[in-house]
Amino acid sequence: MSHEYAKEVETLGKVILTGDRPTGRLHVGHYVGSLRGRVELQNSGEFDKVFIMIADAQALTDNFDDPSKVRANITEVALDYLACGLDPAKTTIFIQSQIPQLTELTFYYMNLVTLSRLERNPTVKAEIKQKNFEKSLPMGFLTYPVSQASDITAFLADTVPVGEDQLPMIEQTREIVRSFNNLYGETLVEPKAVLPSNAASLRLPGTDGKAKMSKSLGNCIYLADQPDEIRTKIMGMYTDPNHLKVSDPGNTTDNPVFLYLDAFCKDEHFERYLPEYANLAELKAHYERGGLGDVKVKKFLNNVLQETLEPIRTRREEFAKDIPYIMELLQKGSEKAEEVAAETLRRVRHAMQIDYFGK
Repeated sequence: MSHEYAKEVETLGKVILTGDRPTGRLHVGHYVGSLRGRVELQNSGEFDKVFIMIADAQALTDNFDDPSKVRANITEVALDYLACGLDPAKTTIFIQSQIPQLTELTFYYMNLVTLSRLERNPTVKAEIKQKNFEKSLPMGFLTYPVSQASDITAFLADTVPVGEDQLPMIEQTREIVRSFNNLYGETLVEPKAVLPSNAASLRLPGTDGKAKMSKSLGNCIYLADQPDEIRTKIMGMYTDPNHLKVSDPGNTTDNPVFLYLDAFCKDEHFERYLPEYANLAELKAHYERGGLGDVKVKKFLNNVLQETLEPIRTRREEFAKDIPYIMELLQKGSEKAEEVAAETLRRVRHAMQIDYFGK
């Protein structure tokens, strides 16, 4: 790494880049898996720059026939961000498609990865199957790990908060960074992934017990849901199918109700809503030995989630009263992000010796 470049990177300090595809309102899985942690990192004082991207271009790879769906969800995602505590004064929130440099970086990086390597990516393989793309796979969808590498490296991010399912994507970015730096000199920053510290938050199941929450499956609790919607969804949650009677011993290990409690509840919630237990360990022990009904546990979970989501919903409703402000915020964030990406692209072109006219 040249002394000049090393000095430039040092001045950027520690940088976070993360984001979401705008395919719908965000749900509690997004909250515990990423949003809650992003707010903590934003407020930790450990990072010099935080970039949060609304990945609309990436969302178009499997919504190319209905771009209005993606467009409509831009503000929905932004509202969820602000409601959860992301602060525009501390975090740059931007729209992916408004940063043209990302497309050019993606084009260059495509030469650094083989088709077979993309096809082996576990996250891509799983999503191809989920979206029934086996027989007709859009090239844009297959190459979105390269696009993601562009997103991360454009902002010289060294830290990428992700869910567990995204780890193969970060590893692919790291490979691309190493290949580029080996060929052209130390230009890009190799990122590391940061997972939620709470194991239950790594992948919260749907309310029906299925591994993935999705709008199409109707198994999500959204951050914007009203109290009665939350209660209805919780009381209808899948539990242990063998726990037929209150006296039956129950399983808590892969029981969605207890997985949600693992992710959300604290000891103080027991003081307020279920004082006969000191903590979650005692509640689990009672359920496992028998004598504790699902309804009682679900009512407790409802109280915990209502307390957690009420302030988020209230803030969201306030922000929703001024959508022009939201769009202005996104425009300013996108302009700021483009300035940073343009500088990275300048460095990449220089390293590749294609800055023919000093650009």
